[in-house]
Amino acid sequence: MTPIALAVLDLAGTTAQENGIVEKAVRTAVHTVTDGNTPPHLAERFHAMRGGSKIDMFRHILDRDEHLAHRAHDLFEQDLLERIRAGQVQPIPGAADTLAHLRDRGIRTALTTGFSPTVRDELLDVLDWRPLIDLALSPQDAGRGRPHPDLIWTAALRLHADSCTSIAVVGDTSNDLHAGTRAGAGIVAGVLTGAHKREQLELAPRTHILNTVNDLLPLIDELVTS
Repeated sequence: MTPIALAVLDLAGTTAQENGIVEKAVRTAVHTVTDGNTPPHLAERFHAMRGGSKIDMFRHILDRDEHLAHRAHDLFEQDLLERIRAGQVQPIPGAADTLAHLRDRGIRTALTTGFSPTVRDELLDVLDWRPLIDLALSPQDAGRGRPHPDLIWTAALRLHADSCTSIAVVGDTSNDLHAGTRAGAGIVAGVLTGAHKREQLELAPRTHILNTVNDLLPLIDELVTS
């Protein structure tokens, strides 16, 4: 196997515990912009879009109504930022050590997310993770969010990966796995710490399903020696 030189890791649900605040903020925003007439398909469409661009999520939930989608997204961001600043997001146990060990191994690390740069940067500051990573990307930085491969390819270009097969992609949603597979990553691993259960992850193309992101380094070691 090609040695892994770049790890592209999802943020909320994979390296950080969001404790359900994303769904709460989405429901509150949609309830507000629809004057309490919450769409009956909200839960289904929300879960289908987990891991993807959040503005695309609101477009999907609100039947492509651009005005309502942007209003809802603005409210969602305000709510989410307040929750993040209140300490409602914590690192997945051991995730900071995993980020540090990846760096010690010379493996470059990018954190990717469906959140806007504003929310992403607030998360990084609250978690104090900027010294542990090489890059953080939102859909606005890459063109399209997941399940498209743009975030991964942008990380590969900016961090000078020699090949797609030298990339490990880790995420907690089926959209993460579709993105990693479309990008041609050597490792495309789902984790069981976030939005989608094993049953959903197993329906998506992937190379592995891990209990947590902390299983990535042992997996890399195992594949190198096998």
